[in-house]
Amino acid sequence: MQNPQLSILGCFSASPKANAHPTAQLLEMKGHLFLIDCGEGTQIRMRKLKAKFSRINHIFISHLHGDHFFGLIGLISTFGLMNRTQDLHVYGPKGIKEIIQLQLKLSKSFTSYQLHFHELESKNAEIIFEDEKLSVETIPLNHRIYTNGFLFKEKLGERKLDFEAAKQHRVGHEYFNLAKQGNDVINLDGIPIENEKITQAPDPPKSYAFCSDTAFKPDIVEQIKGVNLLYHESTFLEEHEDLCFKTKHSTAKQAGIIAQKAKVKYLVLGHFSVRYKNLERFKTEAEEVFSKVSIAETGLKIDIC
Repeated sequence: MQNPQLSILGCFSASPKANAHPTAQLLEMKGHLFLIDCGEGTQIRMRKLKAKFSRINHIFISHLHGDHFFGLIGLISTFGLMNRTQDLHVYGPKGIKEIIQLQLKLSKSFTSYQLHFHELESKNAEIIFEDEKLSVETIPLNHRIYTNGFLFKEKLGERKLDFEAAKQHRVGHEYFNLAKQGNDVINLDGIPIENEKITQAPDPPKSYAFCSDTAFKPDIVEQIKGVNLLYHESTFLEEHEDLCFKTKHSTAKQAGIIAQKAKVKYLVLGHFSVRYKNLERFKTEAEEVFSKVSIAETGLKIDIC
């Protein structure tokens, strides 16, 4: 089974620079390619990673600050130039539909595909996308404007068939799918075969939590408990913690505290202020309270396992 993979397209805050791109991520999970936030230049960095534009059918926007969605209208326009036909779903705060439609209207642009907006207003966690393999739910955050993180969770898959065991127990191919669904079966001799004799437990479902932007918010811990990978903003170092109160951002150490309390498997820090030249200091601070920490960087790919 292929593990989900996260690709970092940008991980800095505020004004973009030549080597400091604003927030955007691609998440490949259970056959989907999700885009999470869409700062300026996102589609250019997607090109550099050779991402398949046609596979993106769902875009999740955390909030309406420019460094998280100013690249969206450009990407939507590019989809039109590529003669896209499949529907595109955009999930984001109330107002995102008005913004994008106004941009399309005033530029006399149009889309060759159906554009569906799913506007979010709830201050409570809610499932906003679900199919038979995974679900996506909001993580209400504490920022200067209405903001959500997103929790992506695989569902428990089918049991794994042990072909050699099935052969030894003389189970016919016509019963394989039934066995993978957890059922006992009848072999070629008409003898009942217990499911556990010919199958193995499915792989544990994987999960990913995206938390940017937010002030320190310990009440998200219960929702993200035990996730395989947590991306948490760390705009400032502890020496500038006073700026967190005004801007409603977090420090690297605070992100580490959230990871430690939630018992996540791995933490990735991002959304760095461009004031800092040495990003390793973020890792050092977070590691004071949580050991498994990485620093996000443009182009980084992370297997979620």
